[in-house]
Amino acid sequence: MGALLARKNLSTTLYSILMFIIALTMISPFIFMISASLKTTADAFDDPLAHIIPKTIYWENYKTLFSSPDYFIWIGNSFKVVVLSILLRGFMVTMAAYAFARLNFKGKSLLLFFSMSTLAIPSDTTVVARYLMYKYLHMLDTHWAIIIPAIFDVFFLFLLRQFFMGIPKEITEAAIMDGCSHYRVYFRIILPLAVPALLTMVIFSFVFIWNDFAGPYIFISSQEKQLVTVGIQYFSSIAGANYSLQMAGASIVVLLPIILFTFAQKYFVQGIASSGVKG
Repeated sequence: MGALLARKNLSTTLYSILMFIIALTMISPFIFMISASLKTTADAFDDPLAHIIPKTIYWENYKTLFSSPDYFIWIGNSFKVVVLSILLRGFMVTMAAYAFARLNFKGKSLLLFFSMSTLAIPSDTTVVARYLMYKYLHMLDTHWAIIIPAIFDVFFLFLLRQFFMGIPKEITEAAIMDGCSHYRVYFRIILPLAVPALLTMVIFSFVFIWNDFAGPYIFISSQEKQLVTVGIQYFSSIAGANYSLQMAGASIVVLLPIILFTFAQKYFVQGIASSGVKG
């Protein structure tokens, strides 16, 4: 019994060490980024491994950052795009997921199959087609070029469909027998029960859209309309190759998704776990 317990403790210790090494590997770029943001550009490239903690903390990067009106405009633009995208995505995707999970209509399985098949198409292969389409629709250099493609997402459609299918059908059937329409069942029963899955979608959506670089870089050209992920690079043209200033801007950008995930991680785990109840 003692030998079995010792082996179990050893395996737990080795597993913990392995997880610590993996976690350290994952967060090391963020550590270097924050460290570089507190140094001058010259010091940032001076043996970063030996000087993770700066000898002298250089706050001028953040002072320059917060004194720049463009930076707050870019953050405001990013918030606008993220909030509108999440609201519209929440409405469209949840309605479609409810239809696939609860309604019976002709061609449902085929439509779901073709929708899921789009996950196999890399988004980069459609960049030229999207650019030409946005140009024809006069959407280039507008935030709608980022918002509209984000409204419908097949990944979240599947995630929410799985969650809705895990809700007992007897609940919705009883409500319909009592005279509720599908819209009332959707708003009064399904959505309140799906809060963990909805919060999971919000967290994922916030991170994906907030961190998007390719979309705003390709489809938005005006500096005042740019999002913060691309806007940071303008500091290199304003202040030369000031990488430390760019690292300070990037540190603020990544801080917001981290804060959101920290406060909502309980619902995130619950939503992911509950979405695989039924296939």
